[in-house]
Amino acid sequence: MGKSSGLLFMHSIRKINLIGFIFILLIIILGFNRIIFAVEQNREATPSKPIEELLNEHTDNFMSIPGVVGTAQGLCNNRPCIKVFVIEKTKEIDQKIPDELDGYPVDVEETGEFKALPEE
Repeated sequence: MGKSSGLLFMHSIRKINLIGFIFILLIIILGFNRIIFAVEQNREATPSKPIEELLNEHTDNFMSIPGVVGTAQGLCNNRPCIKVFVIEKTKEIDQKIPDELDGYPVDVEETGEFKALPEE
């Protein structure tokens, strides 16, 4: 192996090392971007108030929507959520009730009218 082939070999190793270094750097950068994205998503979904406080603040607004008969705290996919009970689920009601309130999902549930049971 001559002097020029040895230099060519060293040059090839440097190219491979540079390509490997760039590849690893890209993986690290993409990994950090995924972590930052996940943190931002979690921050947006983290409620700033307890669900009970939100229900107290918004129940009157929900109840003023024609067709709404009640609200409650519930679970949606094993997460705390706000339940809004309606006589009949309509497009108009869906447009007036948000899908989320301060990080909590809002679930509109068709129940019909609530009626008090007669006293015995």
